[in-house]
Amino acid sequence: MPRRAGQRRVVRAGVIGAAVVAFMGAVAGAAAAACPGRPDALGTARVMEVDPKGLQVGTKSFPATLPLKPREVVLTFDDGPWPATTAAILDALKAECVRATFFLIGQNAKLRPELVKRTLAEGHTVAHHSMTHPAATLAKIPFEAAVKEIEQGIAADERAAYGASGPAPRVPFFRFPGFASTPELLAYLDRTGIGVFGADLWASDWNVQAPQAQLDLVLKRLDAAGGGIVLFHDTKAQTAAMIPAFLRALAARGYGVVHIVPKGAGNGG
Repeated sequence: MPRRAGQRRVVRAGVIGAAVVAFMGAVAGAAAAACPGRPDALGTARVMEVDPKGLQVGTKSFPATLPLKPREVVLTFDDGPWPATTAAILDALKAECVRATFFLIGQNAKLRPELVKRTLAEGHTVAHHSMTHPAATLAKIPFEAAVKEIEQGIAADERAAYGASGPAPRVPFFRFPGFASTPELLAYLDRTGIGVFGADLWASDWNVQAPQAQLDLVLKRLDAAGGGIVLFHDTKAQTAAMIPAFLRALAARGYGVVHIVPKGAGNGG
């Protein structure tokens, strides 16, 4: 069950290593003003550098979340890249000068490297979500097979984004398919320096619903939580149709978007 906003714990520097987060960028007004031709754009309020070592955040899965201020959100998208819908979401984010984090499935990245490269070129964070998103989840397959899923997915994402993969991922952020982790897999990711993201709230966009119904649902949840890491899927047409209105609603309600990047990665762009 989700924790109430007042009960949420945030990750402290001593928990995930010294200087977990460095604040960069400008306030939301300055970010919006930097959006060409769009002085009223939502913009990206600030960039948060996150140390992946020991990182386990998102109150749907873990006790702690990122150290966000009230009415700050981190936008995340799972399962892409996907034809049409990922491009439409990228268009909407670009129109509002907003940066998000995309947790890619390796086989989708391999099939659509042009969308991965576009995501990277437009300043978003490219993170990882396994190679095939197995229906059984990583928690229900043998440990060695789950590790292979993770490592092959990261390698495929990196080859699509950068042309080659290395001994360590450029963005050591991972989200478990279905949020289905195990203590053994969490320990493996910790040993390899890969941070794990859950979410604080989601749009339930795996359920078929009209874009307006989805918008109403996620805004209701967001207002109740007061902010947090939000999960969408860029494979869903209803989400792609809803995102422009969602971004405008964030601006109207006074929310600020925080872009997350690995510690030492600068502004991620």
